[in-house]
Amino acid sequence: EVQLVESGGGLVQPGGSLRLSCAASGFTFSNYGMQWLRQAPGRGLEWVSTINSGGEDTYYAESVKGRFTISRDNAKNTLYLQLNSLKTEDTAMYYCALGTSRGQGTQVTVSS
Repeated sequence: EVQLVESGGGLVQPGGSLRLSCAASGFTFSNYGMQWLRQAPGRGLEWVSTINSGGEDTYYAESVKGRFTISRDNAKNTLYLQLNSLKTEDTAMYYCALGTSRGQGTQVTVSS
């Protein structure tokens, strides 16, 4: 059974940074590309970033390009998302995802 557990969210001021983590289990993590998604209040689910199985190839939504960095540690079965230069519009629940499976999410709130 695929299990994904996100952590690292919190309240941060505009311009601040956070590092999100996603602990994966129940599948061979190093064999699969992974994604980060987010959902802002009252909005639909939005794709944020994708990383391939080996970590060499990364892709970003235009809204986060240059500010967010996706990475992974296959030895630790963990996916990361570094969030820098945060904006109020980045406020959302952030999820890691494998296909249609995703975790419970971690809340990121950007506010002064």
